[in-house]
Order: sequence, then structure tokens, then C-alpha cells
Amino acid sequence: MYQTPPKAPRKRLVIALFLILSLLLAACGTTPQPGGQSTPPSGQGQNMPAPANPDLILATTTSTTDSGLLDVLIPAFEKKRGYKVKPLSVGTGQALAYGEKGEADVLLVHAPDAELKVVEKGAAINRKLVMHNDFIVVGPSDDPAGVKGLTSTVEALKKIAGGGKLFISRGDDSGTHKMEKSFWQKASLTPTGNAWYQETGAGMGQTLNVASEKQGYTLTDRATYLAQKKNLKLAVVLEKEPALLNIYHVMEVNAEKFPKVNKEGAKAFSDFLLSAEGQEMIKTFGVDKYGEPLFVPDAGKKEETLGK
Repeated sequence: MYQTPPKAPRKRLVIALFLILSLLLAACGTTPQPGGQSTPPSGQGQNMPAPANPDLILATTTSTTDSGLLDVLIPAFEKKRGYKVKPLSVGTGQALAYGEKGEADVLLVHAPDAELKVVEKGAAINRKLVMHNDFIVVGPSDDPAGVKGLTSTVEALKKIAGGGKLFISRGDDSGTHKMEKSFWQKASLTPTGNAWYQETGAGMGQTLNVASEKQGYTLTDRATYLAQKKNLKLAVVLEKEPALLNIYHVMEVNAEKFPKVNKEGAKAFSDFLLSAEGQEMIKTFGVDKYGEPLFVPDAGKKEETLGK
């Protein structure tokens, strides 16, 4: 008559079968879990818990969009953290205004003096250095104002104004426009109202197109210029002046002042930009297409050391 095997051998048989199953699943790239479930190895398809509020509003300058950088950063962040980012691509002045009104959750901007004023008002917190590139002056390849060879943007603007040569300004209170206005001020010139000075009221990409079509000069960030260079009839006529450094910071809109702000999402996006993964993406962006990076990652650096 058949007899039930002793309990100890049965237990050993179950353990042996489980070990065999473990080895088979490991060979297929999975790990057994209690209850017969399996999960992929670390780093393959694992996601963090879904955020309570997945909708995140990012107010940022047009240069991060026109250069294509956000097309790389946002999908990677969304995949990693489960958020859905809505970018508001405007001039830095408008982006900061969104922050001051609590109409955005996180800001990625490049107008340091204006940024500090928003922080001082308590509208934004945790302002951190993310990256930099630089501004350049571009114009017609034949350089009718004779700017090439100069090392000072102020002197270049004086020559453009003195010769009545066309200058195209963004005129949109962006970080680039703020930088441009500071140079006119240092040159002791008021260009507004002159026939040779025209404002587009548009982003960097559109302003470059207008300058190209009308064969005028303009101030642009290098990243947007390189991203659109093949479609432009503009050449770099002045570059690499220390005063042309273009610095970007990320700031979280203050949830204590604006309760509807997505505090967790803002911090998650800021942390991602400053993480090793985010900084590496910034470091390599543009290298394959342009032969050089469009931005330099700066997380953890001191601002006064940039460009040195």
C-alpha cells in the first residue's frame, strides 16, 4: 500500500523545486518573489511610486526649448519619476512672472539678477546652479559694421549703432534681452526708437530667423544658434568675452506662499537636473550633432569659478 512520504523529505523536495525554479527564472532575467510573482533585475523597468500629483508646470526660457535640450531631459524625467511635464517656453522675465504669481511649479531660467529678486520676495526657493553656456553676437557674414576682431560687446554695439547697421532685438524681457540691455547701458546708448533697431517680441529662434532674413546683427545664446545654424545666413562676429557667460538656475516655486504648487514635483525635477544622470545628459547634449556640447553642467560648482 502507498504510504505518504515523511514531512521532512517533502519539505526538502519543495525547497529543491523552488531552487530549481529560481535558477530558471534567473536565467531569464527575473527574480522569484513570494506568491509566485517576479520582478525584473535592478535598473530594468523598475519605477518609483507614482506621484500623488503627476502634473508639473515648468516655466522656462525659450533657449532650452529652441536648442532641443528639453526634448531630451523631459522624457527622461517623466519616465523615471512618473510626472507629466507641461513646459511654458517663454522669455525668462515671463517665466519669473509665472513664478511670482504661483502659476508654475518650477523654473529653469538664466537671468541671475532678476532671479535673486524673485527669491528675495519669497516666491521661489532652493535656487541652484544647473549649467551654463555663453552668448555670442552674430550678424551678416560680410560684417558691414566691422565688428569682427573686437573683444568687447560694448564696443561692438557702439560700432553697429554708429554705422546705423540693423540690430534685431528680442524685446521680450527674456534673459537674453536683459543681457542685451545691460550692454547698451554700459555703452551709454539708447537704441529704442532708432530705425536701425528693431524688436521682434519673440523667442530666440524666431529672432534669429528675422535677423537672418533682414541681414542684421543680434545677441543670441550659442546653443540656439548652433541648433539652427544650418538654416541661418548669420556668422559669429564676436564671442568668448567673459561678460557673455550665460548661467542657468533651477528654482522651486514656494508652496508655502502658493499652496496649489506641486511641491514634490518641483523638487523631483530640480533633483533630476542636478543628479549624475541629468548632468551627464546636459554634458553630452549636442556633441553627436554639432561636435561640441551646447551646455556645460555645473551642479555643485561655485558660480564665480565658471568660465575659468
